[in-house]
Amino acid sequence: MGSLFRSEEMALCQLFLQSEAAYACVSELGELGLVQFRDLNPDVNAFQRKFVNEVRRCDEMERKLRYLEKEIKKDGIPMLDTGESPEAPQPREMIDLEATFEKLENELREVNQNAEALKRNFLELTELKHILRKTQVFFDEQEGGANQTTESMTRALITDEARTAGASMGPVQLGFVAGVILRERLPPFERMLWRACRGNVFLRQAMIETPLEDPTNGDQVHKSVFIIFFQGDQLKTRVKKICEGFRATLYPCPEAPADRREMAMGVMTRIEDLNTVLGQTQDHRHRVLVAAAKNLKNWFVKVRKIKAIYHTLNLFNLDVTQKCLIAECWVPLLDIETIQLALRRGTERSGSSVPPILNRMQTFENPPTYNRTNKFTKAFQALIDAYGVASYREMNPAPYTIITFPFLFAVMFGDLGHGAIMALFGLWMIRKEKGLAAQKTDNEIWNIFFGGRYIIFLMGVFSMYTGLIYNDIFSKSLNIFGSHWQMSYNKSTVMENKYLQLSPKDDYEGTPYPFGMDPIWQVAGSNKIIFHNAYKMKISIIFGVIHMVFGVVMSWHNHTYFRNRISMIYEFIPQLVFLLLLFFYMVLLMFIKWIKFAATNPKPYSEACAPSILITFIDMVLFNKPKDPVRDCHVYMFWGQHFVQVLFVLLALGCIPIMLLAKPMLIMQARKLANEEVQPIAGASSDAETGGVSNGGPHGGGGPHEEEEEMSEIFIHQSIHTIEYVLGSVSHTASYLRLWALSLAHAQLAEVLWTMVLSIGLKQEGWFGGVILTCVFAFWAILTVGILVLMEGLSAFLHTLRLHWVEFQSKFYKGQGYAFQPFSFDAIIENGSAATEVE
Repeated sequence: MGSLFRSEEMALCQLFLQSEAAYACVSELGELGLVQFRDLNPDVNAFQRKFVNEVRRCDEMERKLRYLEKEIKKDGIPMLDTGESPEAPQPREMIDLEATFEKLENELREVNQNAEALKRNFLELTELKHILRKTQVFFDEQEGGANQTTESMTRALITDEARTAGASMGPVQLGFVAGVILRERLPPFERMLWRACRGNVFLRQAMIETPLEDPTNGDQVHKSVFIIFFQGDQLKTRVKKICEGFRATLYPCPEAPADRREMAMGVMTRIEDLNTVLGQTQDHRHRVLVAAAKNLKNWFVKVRKIKAIYHTLNLFNLDVTQKCLIAECWVPLLDIETIQLALRRGTERSGSSVPPILNRMQTFENPPTYNRTNKFTKAFQALIDAYGVASYREMNPAPYTIITFPFLFAVMFGDLGHGAIMALFGLWMIRKEKGLAAQKTDNEIWNIFFGGRYIIFLMGVFSMYTGLIYNDIFSKSLNIFGSHWQMSYNKSTVMENKYLQLSPKDDYEGTPYPFGMDPIWQVAGSNKIIFHNAYKMKISIIFGVIHMVFGVVMSWHNHTYFRNRISMIYEFIPQLVFLLLLFFYMVLLMFIKWIKFAATNPKPYSEACAPSILITFIDMVLFNKPKDPVRDCHVYMFWGQHFVQVLFVLLALGCIPIMLLAKPMLIMQARKLANEEVQPIAGASSDAETGGVSNGGPHGGGGPHEEEEEMSEIFIHQSIHTIEYVLGSVSHTASYLRLWALSLAHAQLAEVLWTMVLSIGLKQEGWFGGVILTCVFAFWAILTVGILVLMEGLSAFLHTLRLHWVEFQSKFYKGQGYAFQPFSFDAIIENGSAATEVE
C-alpha cells in the first residue's frame, strides 16, 4: 500500500559536510524540513560544544529584540508582517545584525532614561505648582480672617510654659513643612502624626483633582497636598522622619507672598519648557520604534534561523582533521534525492568545492514514524496521534477515520438544522483560514476549533445527511414526497380518540418513503419513540459490527506486511471467524427479520410472528431451543437455523483455544528446533516465527534487535490478548449502543426545546405576540446553539473518539512508535524560540 495508508519508509543516513559549507547546507535542510538529526554528542555538556558562543550571541540578540518588541507594544505601534520568511543570513551578517540591535537598544534605553528623568522633573514641578496653589489660603495675609486663624493655631500649639516664656520674649513663630503624598496613605499618615507628636501639630490637606503620572511605570496615581504647622526643632525633625517613612515628598514653600508668586511664575515657565522637550523626546522615541517595527518580524525570523542552525551543528561530530562535520539523520526514503539537491544548493552558496556525502546506513533501531499530511488530513492525523503514534510502517487509521469519524458522529447528531449550523461554521473558518491563521492568539479553545475546521465541516455535512435520513430538522419533519400512509378515520374520531393508531396493514400504501423516514412518524406520539428506539438500536449494532470487522481486516494487512505468518494464521483467522460467526450472524438475523416479516404478510411471516433478535441470540449462545411458537407461527426464521447456530457457536468457541495456545506453542517448537540445529533462524518469516516482528518491513530500514522473550511471558501475553479480544467483542458490540442512546437523547432534547420554548411564542397573536415571539426565538436560538450544537456536539464528538480509539483501533493498532520530528524552520518559527533552546 502507499504512504497514505502507512507511514513513510525511513532511512538512517550519515552525512559528511565541509566545515565552510556546513552552515549553508543545514540552512537549506531547515528550509526543506525533511531531516531529523541525531545527537552524536550526548555526553558532551551543552556549554562545551563547538558553536556554543554563536548560540549565546543569538540568545543575546533575541533578548534585545524582545526588549524592542515590548517597547513597540507599549506604544501600540503595529508591527509589519508580510507573511514571508526570509532566508537564514550568512554567518558574516551576524555582526551587522548585532551592531544594528546594539545601536537600537542603546538609543532606546538612552531615550527612555532621558524621558524618565524629564517626567520625574515634570512631576516634581507639577506637584510644587499644586502646593503653591493649595497652600495659598494659609498664607494670604491680605484677608481679614487669616490673622485670627494663625493666632488660634498658635494658641492651640503652644503649651503653658511656652506661653509664659513667650509673653516676655515677644510673639511666637510657627514652623511648617509642605509636601505631597499618595491619597490612600493620607489617613494612616494623619494618625501617625497625631500619635507621634501628641497632638502638637496642625495638619491641613487638599486633594489634587487630576491624576499624576508615575515616571517609573507610567501608572496614573492620585495624590494630595498637605501642610503641617509645628513649633520647635524637635517636632520639625520628628515630622520630617514621619514624612520620609510614608514616602511623602516635601517641597520648599516661601513664607512671603512675593516670593511665592515669583516661584510660581518660574515653575510655570519651566513646566512649559519641559512640555516642549518631552514632546520632542516622545517624537524621537516614536520614530525609532516605528522604524524598528517595520523589520522586527523579519529580524526575529533571521535570528531564530541562525540559532537553530548553530544548535543543529552542535549535534554533529568534528572529524580529526577539523575540516569536516559528520552527522547522522533519519530521512524519508522517497525524499533522498530532494535532500541531495538541497545539499548541493547549500554547497554552491558557500562556495565550497567539495560536495557533501550522504550515505545510507544499516541499523537495527526502530525508525521514527512519518505520515505526510496536508491542511485537510492534519486534524484527522492529530486525532490518531493523540491516542499514540503508530509503530513504524503500521497501518494508519487516519485515512479511514476521515469517513468513519464524521459518519458515526452524525449517527448520534443527526439533525438537518443543527448539522447545517455546524457545517456553516466550519465552512466559514475554511473560507477565512488565511486571515484567521495570521491572527495568532493564545486562546486555546479557539485554536482547537480552528485546527479542527475540516472535521467540524465534515461532521456538519454528515449530520445533515443523517438528519435527512431521520427526517429531522429542529425536531420537525420535511414532507417532500408526501406521506405514504392514508388515514381511514373521520376527523371527529381522530380528534377525540387519544389512543388511536394507524394500522400498517390497512393504512400503509405498501411503498416506502423514497428517502428517509415518512413524515407521518412525527405526529405518531408514543409510537414515534417506540419505532425510533427499535430502528436506531438495530442500526447501531449493524454499524458497530461492520466497524469492528473492518478493524480486524486491517490487522491482516499488518500481519502480511511484516510477514508474520503465525499471527496471520493463528490470530487473524480465528479472530475474524469468532466475530463473524457470532456478531455478524446477529446482524444477518436483523436483515432477515426486516425482509421476511411484515404486517401485510400472512402467517407464519406476519408481524406477530417476528421473533426477538436478542432472545434468539441469547438462546443461540446457551444452546437453548426456542419456546413454543405462537399459533400458526414458525419457531425458526429459516430452515436449519438451529443446526447452523449450534455449528457457529461451536466453531466460535473452538477459535478461543487456537488464539490462546497455537502461537506460543509454535514459537516454542521453532525455538526448540533452532537450538537442536545450533544455528540462528534467518529470514523475515523465520524471525516472525520466533516471536519477533520485523518492524522495518521487507523494504529495509532495519527492525528491532532484541533478546528473545521468555516463553512464560509469551504465554501470559497471549492469554491476556485472547481474553481481552473475546470479552471485548461482547463489550465493544454493546458499546456501539451509544449511537442509539445519544441519537434518541439529541432528538428528544430538540423536541423539548421546541415544545416548551418556541411553541409558546408561536401561539401568541397580535403585535404583542410578535414582540413575544422575537424574544422567545432569541432565547430558543441561544439554547439551540449553546446546548444542542455545542454541548451535545462535544458529547457526540467524545463518544465517537472513544469508539475509534477503543472499539476500532484496538483490533489492529498498537501505537507504540515515536513521531518524526524534522529540523524545520517553519516549525521552529511557529513555536518560537522554545524549539531551539540549548538543553
